[in-house]
Amino acid sequence: MIEENISKRKAIKIEKDELYEAYKIFFGTMVSESRLKIINLLRKGKRNVTEIIESLGVEQSAISHDLARLRRCGFVNVQIDKKYRYYSLNEKTIRPMMDLIDYHMSRNCIHILHGEGSHEK
Repeated sequence: MIEENISKRKAIKIEKDELYEAYKIFFGTMVSESRLKIINLLRKGKRNVTEIIESLGVEQSAISHDLARLRRCGFVNVQIDKKYRYYSLNEKTIRPMMDLIDYHMSRNCIHILHGEGSHEK
């Protein structure tokens, strides 16, 4: 199914090994705590790099590196306004996905942090 969606969007034939490499890139982007913090910050609205640095207390070089990865993978968009670059969340795909992840985690994962057993439904 995903192979068909990717092939239709890009008008290319994707091989199975490429599919799993793309999955690794996507989930590799998500595995970084600092990138997840940026994503969650941008869920509240667009920010420039200075605002992101101040909110997260992380060095500029690390933020720039994370933003480049997020932008390259389509998680965020950038808009240039005079001397500032404003970053915003991809509203079409990433916001709904994060909402779904939050829902899933609240029902199926958070209990693990509290040392509770399985919450199978």
